[in-house]
Amino acid sequence: MKGFHRDNQLISLCGLNCGLCPMHLNKYCPGCGGGEGNQSCKIAKCSLEHNGVEYCFQCSKYPCEKYSHIDDFDSFITHRNRRADLKKAKEIGIEAYNAEQLEKIKILDILLSGFNDGRKKTLFCTAVTLLDLQELREVLRQIENRSDLETLMLKEKSAFAAELLKAAAAKNNIELKLRKKK
Repeated sequence: MKGFHRDNQLISLCGLNCGLCPMHLNKYCPGCGGGEGNQSCKIAKCSLEHNGVEYCFQCSKYPCEKYSHIDDFDSFITHRNRRADLKKAKEIGIEAYNAEQLEKIKILDILLSGFNDGRKKTLFCTAVTLLDLQELREVLRQIENRSDLETLMLKEKSAFAAELLKAAAAKNNIELKLRKKK
């Protein structure tokens, strides 16, 4: 959007978790994040109309009607927790929120570089986005503690990591699939 710029590429003004998004990781961000596909965004336009707030929670009108159904369905997975992520960023501060996101990005990088058999990128991005940092640390610990890990083929390592992430999600009643608009 013309005139709109984001310094923080980890979380958007509406709470979209950009740093863990497959679109952002592929260097193509179609939203306000400032990627090559930067498109118009009604929330970015709203920000410009409200003194350029960096995060919607800084606006005196937040939460406005734009948030009434914002988490009802996902066009892609990092849409899922926008309200919750904004709330967390407001409560703990942007610096602390970004620190958590950077740790999640490192975990995602470990999963993608060592356990992706070419078919798990979306699952890994989704799980890292939706699971709590403590859960992700526990999954990594379980992966690292597997004694025969070095002898496994990539496909087996990928399946093992995927099953651990799915189990952590199930334990926390987190669905790792897109919720489609009905």
